[in-house]
Amino acid sequence: MKFLAKYSEEAYSLLRIMAGFMLTMHGMQKLLGVFADKQPTVGSQSWFGGMIELIGGLFILFGFQTRWAAFIASGMLADAYFQFHWKFQFDSNFFPLVNHGELAVLYCLVFLFIATKGGGKWSADGVKG
Repeated sequence: MKFLAKYSEEAYSLLRIMAGFMLTMHGMQKLLGVFADKQPTVGSQSWFGGMIELIGGLFILFGFQTRWAAFIASGMLADAYFQFHWKFQFDSNFFPLVNHGELAVLYCLVFLFIATKGGGKWSADGVKG
């Protein structure tokens, strides 16, 4: 499988692009009503989350200010897990499989990884000016 190692930068860029795209879609769902029945009240916690998802997702997707956008997105998803999935209940509800928070945890760690690595190949951050 060593032959795949030479494509690690391209694979990372695809991960960044798709993670950014998926986060953007969540923001569009919340704020623009795409594939959703209702939008949150302007200024609510859900609205701010949607703004982070939409704007941060686009920044991550295009690799612009990638580290900051991914770091903020990672924090938002950590908050989503603790506040909405675990709900600070000290019982078996802590486990992501039980509280349905596996995507929040996974996205949190993916965006933390992206924050540490940056835009990489195929990113606005990587364009030499």
